[in-house]
Amino acid sequence: MTVTEAVDKRISVRAFRPDPIPEAEIRDWLTTAQRAPSGGNVQPWKTIVVTGAAKDEIIALAAGKLAGNPKGEPTDRPVYPPNLWDPYNRRRKKVGEMMYEKLGIPYVDKPARLAWFSNNFRFFGAPVAVFFVIDERMGHGQWAHMGMYMQTLALLAVERGWGTCMQECWAMLRPSLKAHFAIAGTEMVYCGMSLGIPDETAAVNGLRTERAGLDEMAELRGF
Repeated sequence: MTVTEAVDKRISVRAFRPDPIPEAEIRDWLTTAQRAPSGGNVQPWKTIVVTGAAKDEIIALAAGKLAGNPKGEPTDRPVYPPNLWDPYNRRRKKVGEMMYEKLGIPYVDKPARLAWFSNNFRFFGAPVAVFFVIDERMGHGQWAHMGMYMQTLALLAVERGWGTCMQECWAMLRPSLKAHFAIAGTEMVYCGMSLGIPDETAAVNGLRTERAGLDEMAELRGF
């Protein structure tokens, strides 16, 4: 598989087969991803990988916390800026519409939509979950480096026949995750990632999001 093929095939997988992924393969995957770009070779990322009982503990933690407060816990680093503007807000809404259409859940059925959203906190049935940790003292450049590391992991997963789903929803539970993982006082959980073999029979995995055209996203000068 070429890099181009992996980029084109990568999607946010939201339904997984239960097949486990051996520890040796996870270690190889993580080791290979260490070649991701990093300015100054700082390598600001850390990962916490859970499966089995360790993953079940996180699912139970999320269920308990969100039962008491469905909006989650306060964070000073929200996933989206307040009053997200167009075209960015329009794109965000569009992908939601496309996903629920695949699922056959109409816009007016709010309970069904909320029920589906709760699958995020069960990792969509994935056998493995990854949490990304960064020191809060890092600058915006180092956050970008961690994003490149995450993308590298996602493409390597495609190459291996796996699928991933980046899950910023875990920002809703950062204080509880910080305590659960006993990470350093200056560190925070940025987001999670579901990992496993995609369930190709699931309608939701047929979702292929729209992307803006080149003329909208790029300027080519001096050619």
